Amino acid sequence: MKVLLVNGSPHQYGCTYTALKEISDTLSKCNLESEIFWIGTEPIAGCIGCSACLKTGKCFRNDIVNDFIEKAASVDGFVFGSPVHFASSSGALTSFMDRAFYGRRNLFEYKPACAIVSCRRGGATAAFDQINKYFSMNSMFIVTSQYWNQVHGTTPDEVKKDLEGMQTMRTLANNMAWLLNSIDIAKKTGLDYPKKEQPLKTNFI
Repeated sequence: MKVLLVNGSPHQYGCTYTALKEISDTLSKCNLESEIFWIGTEPIAGCIGCSACLKTGKCFRNDIVNDFIEKAASVDGFVFGSPVHFASSSGALTSFMDRAFYGRRNLFEYKPACAIVSCRRGGATAAFDQINKYFSMNSMFIVTSQYWNQVHGTTPDEVKKDLEGMQTMRTLANNMAWLLNSIDIAKKTGLDYPKKEQPLKTNFI
């Protein structure tokens, strides 16, 4: 089983990476494969709702989002990490997730996922809540930890000194591993995913 960890920071090896690396190392100790996927620093356009990707399977903007979509199909769980920018996730990660999740419930549903955020001081819980909403709208299992999934610091070394934050990352990884193994056991014993109803949409004028 494999977990894909998305680094939504413009700094490839900064504070967000430090938290994700702690998760990755712990997953490895749980005999799970993981990969840290950096979204990079190139501009990422937001979703324009054209629905072309629903026909082709890929966004017409051939960029890092398509690379992620290709990888996402073969992984079992996700961690999305972001620095906190004005009490929200980075603009790049927001645009990235808007496009990655648009109309792709079948790619994500029933897979465990979680958000982690890195900040200097405040705004962490607002950013954390923002990212979690993508999961709750796509029938994903949200993995929790012993506290909100956040680390504090302005440099990787400072983040490592946030002992509670780093422990929270390890607990999160262990909980992710336990849930993935539980799902695997359920599949092997014939327990299927919950039965789905045909989606209904109510629009208000």
